Amino acid sequence: MFHNPEQVLLIASVILIFSILAGKAGFRFGLPSLLLFLGVGMLFGSDGLGIQFSSPEVAQFIGMLALSIILFSGGMDTKVAEVKPIAPQGVILATIGVLATTFITGGFIYWLFGLFGQYVTLTFPEALLLAAVMSSTDSASVFSILRSKGVYLKERLRPLLELESGSNDPMAYMLTLLLIAYIQSGGMNIWEAGLSLLIQLAVGALAGYLLGKLAVKMINTINIENESLYPILLLATAFFTFAATTLCKGNGYLAVYIAGLMVGNAKIVHKKSMGTFFEGFTWLWQIVMFLTLGLLVNPHELLPVTVPGIIVGVFMILFARPISVFLCLIPYKNFSFKGKLYISWVGLRGAVPIIFATYPMIAGLEHANMFFNIVFFITILSLLIQGTTVTAAAKKLDMIDMPERKDEFGIELPEDIKSAMSEIDITPAVLAHGNKLMKLTLPDHTLAVMVKRDGRYFIPKGNTELKENDKLLVISDNDEALRQAYEALGVTNYTMKKN
Repeated sequence: MFHNPEQVLLIASVILIFSILAGKAGFRFGLPSLLLFLGVGMLFGSDGLGIQFSSPEVAQFIGMLALSIILFSGGMDTKVAEVKPIAPQGVILATIGVLATTFITGGFIYWLFGLFGQYVTLTFPEALLLAAVMSSTDSASVFSILRSKGVYLKERLRPLLELESGSNDPMAYMLTLLLIAYIQSGGMNIWEAGLSLLIQLAVGALAGYLLGKLAVKMINTINIENESLYPILLLATAFFTFAATTLCKGNGYLAVYIAGLMVGNAKIVHKKSMGTFFEGFTWLWQIVMFLTLGLLVNPHELLPVTVPGIIVGVFMILFARPISVFLCLIPYKNFSFKGKLYISWVGLRGAVPIIFATYPMIAGLEHANMFFNIVFFITILSLLIQGTTVTAAAKKLDMIDMPERKDEFGIELPEDIKSAMSEIDITPAVLAHGNKLMKLTLPDHTLAVMVKRDGRYFIPKGNTELKENDKLLVISDNDEALRQAYEALGVTNYTMKKN
């Protein structure tokens, strides 16, 4: 279709620009950006503007690269301090929850396809395979929707959902491969399958931990004059972690997520610039991944699977996901009934199930194309129903929490500076002590370094007159004394960053 590289580059840039504009427009109407990216891919595909793309191998490879970056970046953004209290529940949901969802949904699919004669009859292993492909929640969807909408949730629900979505892909991936092998060979020893699962999880977790620690050591030790090379070095370690772990018979997806956790929660040089690089790069690969999957599908092939797709999709949303969540969380009392309902609702499907659906196609299984179309349809259904109601459901269930205070100055101190940086609001209670900066009693070795007023910034002096709603940036060597000074001044709304 394209005769030279310039045409390829032109079309690719047009699709990317169109995707970003569509995502911006969709956000105003509450539509998930990732759903729009899928739609743009379908628009430019074979049933739309005619771009021919039909290689599941290429789509799978692009998906593998994208997931490596998305999971590594998601791990970097996950704070261990937030995750630690809910880590057991997250791990249970990411493993037992995926297994429960597979068997509940697989049993329903087996019954459904046996009930309606107009569809093909599936064996129970085939029904389980279709369910396993869709059994994990999608990290790209959960991360992007929760963070882009700025949703703050009670009961530590947000770190739980992000931990689950970031760590449940390995279980779904291994179930998918095991069931494909079972169908192809006509049988498998259950103990061998269980041992294979344990080995992949153990090797993946250990490799992620060790390689993450190694990445931190290397970045802090190596001295590169060009700072812009540090993010590239970290990107290379992410790819190395995935590939090396997979070649060692471990789960690469679990490894890159844990490696990201190790890097994101360690003190490393140029951490802010690397975080900014990965944030932008992650969005690029999310767009590329969803566009590729949108190009791969032929929309006219979705029509024959509409009825089973709706039935199975609704069953997963209203029954399979809630049942597995409530069963997994029975031993834990730190989530309310409404909290469990919200966890059940944010079981978003996205790119990961579609990528996993390419594995049966590459393996040449009999009903692989139908599986792919059903999974694609259910992903669209999930993003439309669940993805557009993340905030509304939280409000309905009274799970919205007070938002964190916004970082007004966006300044980060180097790791080797052992000081506390604080931002405070100037309120009438503070001004009651005097409207000049010199009138504010602050501890020794403390500096008021910047003021934000009406969108502009300036450096204050001792006789600078402070006004209500000013934002003041303070740096101190004694954070405890600074807290006591704030208490005396009547400062209640402030942030404190300590190195």
